[in-house]
Amino acid sequence: MTRSLTDLRNIGKAALADFAILNVTSVEDLATRDADTLYVALCQATNQRHDPCVHDVLTAAIHQARTGEALDWWHFTPARKTRQQEGCFPDYITVEK
Repeated sequence: MTRSLTDLRNIGKAALADFAILNVTSVEDLATRDADTLYVALCQATNQRHDPCVHDVLTAAIHQARTGEALDWWHFTPARKTRQQEGCFPDYITVEK
């Protein structure tokens, strides 16, 4: 069983930095989170729209945290693209400060 965020298949330096911003501190914590909510929170915290592939990485990490099954992040890309086409993917527009 995975014990650390660094043990997750798709998690490198960038994702760890994102988790720090999002205050995700453990695999157990990550398992309780939602990728849409995390993606929007990351965009809000950094005031920038992140590449939608970041959402795929979050989804893959949450999936592994919940199930133990380690899938590559791009496994989740088709479902995200379908949601984008259907207009039900979370969108973030930066706000000028």
